[in-house]
Amino acid sequence: MTQIVILAAGKGKRMGEELPKVLVPLQDKAIIKYLMDSVVVSGVDPRPVMVVSPDNIDIISEALKDYDIEYVLQEEQLGTGHAVNCAREKMSAEADRVMVLYGDHPFIKSGSIKRFAEANSSVVSVMPTKVEDFDDWRHNFYHWGRFIRNEKREIERIVEFKDANDEERDVLEVNPGFMCFNREWLLNSIDKLKDDNNAKEYYLTDMVKIAFAEGGKIGTVLVDPREAVGINSKEELKVAEGLL
Repeated sequence: MTQIVILAAGKGKRMGEELPKVLVPLQDKAIIKYLMDSVVVSGVDPRPVMVVSPDNIDIISEALKDYDIEYVLQEEQLGTGHAVNCAREKMSAEADRVMVLYGDHPFIKSGSIKRFAEANSSVVSVMPTKVEDFDDWRHNFYHWGRFIRNEKREIERIVEFKDANDEERDVLEVNPGFMCFNREWLLNSIDKLKDDNNAKEYYLTDMVKIAFAEGGKIGTVLVDPREAVGINSKEELKVAEGLL
């Protein structure tokens, strides 16, 4: 089985809202409810784990009271890798895979979640999206991480935008952040993450580099750019409203 972990501990500062980011309305419906509806319809995990903060657990759990969710606290905001590590005690021994989704990505469809759960990979699968350029609504993707491939066209790492050089920023294969792991490998390897980057955070994306270095198979499931759109600012919220 595949267990789903949803990261939702972020605050809404860049949204200019008092609400947690995932509860900001997108056409009168909280951003995260679009994702939760897709998770439910996918049938992949009937009771996903959601990582929240001490500041937002009450308001999020109340807003999502109609969904069956198990909550985990991320006491400090130390990055996506740290957030997933906070959920390790809730990862079921019956699950062979752990899928990580983000509460501020409302458009991923149930079919894509199901395809991702079925991806064939020894240790980790990723979900790239490819864009033709960063113009118009695709400008939302410009500050995302880039997939870096070697001469064999194998993904060897993901570089975050703030850590990328000019050549890497020209790459048009970007990272929405969705990842699916072999559970045992994840639990044995996540403590290898380091915060030696510009943000001083534990990036979950560095698990790809760890897997590649160990010779693990990295699977890919391509997702349409319109499904990959995330919302992290008022400008991105306007883009999402236009896409709806």
